[in-house]
Amino acid sequence: MSVATAIPPTLPTTTVDLDAYDEEQVKMMEERCILVTPEDKAYGEDSKKTCHLMSNINQGLLHRAFSVFLFRPSDGRLLLQKRADEKITFPGMWTNTCCSHPLSIRSELVEEGQAGVRAAAIRKLPQELGVPPSQLKPDDFTFLTRIHYLAPSNGPWGEHEIDYILFCTLDVDLELNPNEVSDARYVSRAELEAMFADDTNSFTPWFRLIARDLLFPWWDEMLSKSQAEGWDAERSVGKVRAGVLEGGDKVNELIKML
Repeated sequence: MSVATAIPPTLPTTTVDLDAYDEEQVKMMEERCILVTPEDKAYGEDSKKTCHLMSNINQGLLHRAFSVFLFRPSDGRLLLQKRADEKITFPGMWTNTCCSHPLSIRSELVEEGQAGVRAAAIRKLPQELGVPPSQLKPDDFTFLTRIHYLAPSNGPWGEHEIDYILFCTLDVDLELNPNEVSDARYVSRAELEAMFADDTNSFTPWFRLIARDLLFPWWDEMLSKSQAEGWDAERSVGKVRAGVLEGGDKVNELIKML
């Protein structure tokens, strides 16, 4: 497919009244997301609102995103967050540590070494979870792969993204932004499986997909390679990359989960 044919046609005009939504969340709907082709070629920008309307998604509109999975170095537990009820898309759902979008600004448009999505992660972790920026640097994030997925949310909203998956192992301080995150907790694999089995919990669809197809195999690899000598964050994530990804079929591959 050529880039020209991959760019969606002129989008229909869709009016969605945002008056009923939280004021802070409405403001963020003005952010400019990076539009991409199915091959992840950036070609333009549009508002977060435009990118998340199913009427536009159904016309093929696709944007770039990232998902951070932060593991605690001492025991390898994963930090989850529960999205605040104020969120316009997927409110009140558990998900991975941080999920958001690089914006169409100079620092977050850089593609070499995934520098743009790393910069976006460093911007969003403080904004959502209150992680001090001084505790984050680009090299802390290990890029694993990209996934292309589509998922309806509530009402007229949904997601259609090429999502960059970033792992990191860090000790961080948290001060949750209640407008973004209503709860956060560190979980083991067994605890996460129990949460999935509990019907009273709801999860973002991308997190379920990533956990099922990618996270659990990688987590197993990290734990198995660390078991003999005790958990070591840097060594374990490095071995996941070396043993599961590098030389395999997932490095830089666009994995479709549609």
